[in-house]
Amino acid sequence: MDDIAGLLARAEFFKGASERSKKALSQICIPKKLKKRQTLFMEGDKGVCFYLCGAGNIQVFKMDPNGKEIVLKVIQPGEIFAEVILFENDVYPASAVAISDSLVYIISKHEFSCLLETAQFRDDFIRALMRKQRYLVEQIHTLSAYNVEDRFLRFIIEQYGVKPEYAISMSKKDIAAAIGATPEAFSRALLSLSKAGVIAWKGKALRIRASRA
Repeated sequence: MDDIAGLLARAEFFKGASERSKKALSQICIPKKLKKRQTLFMEGDKGVCFYLCGAGNIQVFKMDPNGKEIVLKVIQPGEIFAEVILFENDVYPASAVAISDSLVYIISKHEFSCLLETAQFRDDFIRALMRKQRYLVEQIHTLSAYNVEDRFLRFIIEQYGVKPEYAISMSKKDIAAAIGATPEAFSRALLSLSKAGVIAWKGKALRIRASRA
């Protein structure tokens, strides 16, 4: 219970929510550990719950008619996902897989719907959804206003904080997807940053010598 309470206290999504609402939510969250590449749910599966990411990263994706994977979002700790089942569908509209060892909290659709009958909790949740909407708009701006190099540097700092050295658990392919870049464009960006002396990346160890983020 302490872990989920701390997560809700730190999560940007629940910023501004009352302590009473966060406590009520923490009481219905069930932890689930996932191994890297473990599937959480598949597009078309019946949706009886949604999730809060506690640790690690979850990739949400769809398959196009040609069988190509289209990454919609890389979920970070503190983010909720698959909440669309609360409003529109009884099935998941996309798939989700852990791209690193992860911890998620399962939130039952039925139990959450019961919490929404409380006026204060309902108001807190609506405000949280509005903040998420604004965040998505900001992400669209980031994709259009920043080049791949800058998006990568911003992502690393947002994901891992400011450190002298990072232990990167995500694959380069997954990072490329997370910042909205093709693997080829991401490779070119890394080469450019390396040649400029901005980064040094060997194995899982990444150093950022001079950040433009």
